[in-house]
Amino acid sequence: MCGIIALFSAETPISESSLKLGMDCLKHRGPDGQKFWISPDRRVALGHRRLSIIDLIGGEQPMSNQDGSLHLIANNEFYDFERIQHDLQHRGYQLKTQCDSEIALHLYDEFGTQCLHHLRGEFAFIIWDQRNELLFAARDRFGIKPLYYATYNNTLYVASEVKALFAAGVPARWDRDAFWQDTWGVLPSGRTLYANVHQVPPGYYLLASHAGIRLHRYWDFDYPEIDHCLAQQQTPEDYIQQLRHALDEAIQLRLRADVPVGCYLSGGLDSSTVLGMAASHSSEPIQAFTIAFEHEAYDEAAIARETAVYCQSKIQVIPINQKDIADHFAEAIWHCEMLSLNANTTAKYLLSRAARDAGYKVVLTGEGSDEIFGGYVHFRQDKLLYNQEPEEEATVKLLLEELKQKNQVSIGFLFAEDQPIPALNTVEQLLGFIPAWMQAAAQRHCDYLPLYSPGITSKFQSQDVYRRFFNHIDVQGQLKGREAVHQSLYLWSKTNLANYLLRMLGDGVEMAHSIEGRLPFLDHKVVELVRNMPVSMKINGLTEKYVLREAAKPFITDTVYERQKHPFIAPPSTFNPNTALQQLIQDSLRSSAMSSLPFYNQSAIIELLDELPTTPENKRAITDVFLLRVLSAYVLQDKFGLT
Repeated sequence: MCGIIALFSAETPISESSLKLGMDCLKHRGPDGQKFWISPDRRVALGHRRLSIIDLIGGEQPMSNQDGSLHLIANNEFYDFERIQHDLQHRGYQLKTQCDSEIALHLYDEFGTQCLHHLRGEFAFIIWDQRNELLFAARDRFGIKPLYYATYNNTLYVASEVKALFAAGVPARWDRDAFWQDTWGVLPSGRTLYANVHQVPPGYYLLASHAGIRLHRYWDFDYPEIDHCLAQQQTPEDYIQQLRHALDEAIQLRLRADVPVGCYLSGGLDSSTVLGMAASHSSEPIQAFTIAFEHEAYDEAAIARETAVYCQSKIQVIPINQKDIADHFAEAIWHCEMLSLNANTTAKYLLSRAARDAGYKVVLTGEGSDEIFGGYVHFRQDKLLYNQEPEEEATVKLLLEELKQKNQVSIGFLFAEDQPIPALNTVEQLLGFIPAWMQAAAQRHCDYLPLYSPGITSKFQSQDVYRRFFNHIDVQGQLKGREAVHQSLYLWSKTNLANYLLRMLGDGVEMAHSIEGRLPFLDHKVVELVRNMPVSMKINGLTEKYVLREAAKPFITDTVYERQKHPFIAPPSTFNPNTALQQLIQDSLRSSAMSSLPFYNQSAIIELLDELPTTPENKRAITDVFLLRVLSAYVLQDKFGLT
């Protein structure tokens, strides 16, 4: 993986210094080398910071084809690339390197933008097509790798991170409209918190020419309609075997590297499955890395150690306390460029630092599993309430109460109560139901509405945030006629998957330390297989990720197999007012600098802070989510000088 930046000017020559400033901001993504290319007319510039994983000696970028008409910069890991290299050579292409990135250059030469359908993996790349005077920028199907763009003074800027755009010359300003939409939990995956800064959405590519900029979708989830799903059903054992084979192949492909490959491990099913399957393909013990928290209810180190022994792997346990989080919170937020819901972001940042210090550049992770198998409590709520094969009303009521008791505190994913919120009427009119995660996010927003500034609430309170969100969604093509759980999963993927999980707990905190995270659960062949399975294979009663649990059974311990989903979350700082993180929150949110943050009512927040010592513990846990969002905004305004 690497850091990339491109500038495309319609009029004025590009400044080399602007390009270099943007590249300098991406040094953490590519410490192994840097290089840039500027076209002879100085209208196009490509910059690259390299993290060498495949072909350590060759593979420098920007790279060009034989006649110099195509130029590529890429932040990628393409799997099964050797087969494509052989196919390209058979077609007459002369490859200059053994690097996997080069295949994108020649596939584009051969197939144009349709080259994306030949690629498997995590990627964001840019190609300058001189013959057609066209800039082509593409992002992987799920948004594992970030890709941002902005236009300013008739110049298009594209980069791996927002901070690189700012450094290259794009003004740093808040987008108040996007910020408000994010407070409801429905910021579309093509937007950011910053004015005039956009994302190339997952599964899209961008084309820029002198005629303008266009976005095109090349992939989507395409969940099957209910009638098709019922007609194509197989036996449970068939589904289990198919998943075991597909996931095993995805993991095996991700073990290919010219550097050692480690594994992030928790006490959960997802990372344990990845380590267990990976270990079956390795002749040497795989190095696992896990976090130990001070608070017993949040510490999974003992279960992770048991898994490591079972898989005959080595394990390094990284103890993390509230002082560690306080000391590194601002750095983690600067790297992630979004608002944090929990200190797990900083904990993962420190985990990645430990992996780098141990000599690793590549790790396998379990991210993405909950998003395709329905792992969160909300999806189980949707299954119970809206499944096409409904249970008896009394049974549903009993199961919902049991589910609520098991998930009293699920940080950031509050259990959705049946409370009327008028704004959600738009959702119900469009879908015929309200996804539980949307209900929970709306509850959280309404609970903390008095803590936002009167100027913000008066400006946006009358807006229909859900109408604006669904304007970005292909409701007819992707949601109509689908199971409610599949609709809910789809909408989650268009908001929280790319914007939060993959940026805040994935690329942002990993690439901060030059760590490439590989996500076998988001291999598109695995996702397309799971997509077509009936909901009952994903959620069976109150058992989440049923088909994965059964497919993984030979590779995991009984403890993990029998354990219910526990989200990876750090202990809330609000539990103990004397911790360093809570002190950081108190000092920052009470400070004079806080008054310049335009979104919040500081006096109301200070009142909330004063009441914390007498607030019930379960309420304090939820309050921590809001306070960390505010602290994140405070940090971003300070670090980026946002106006």
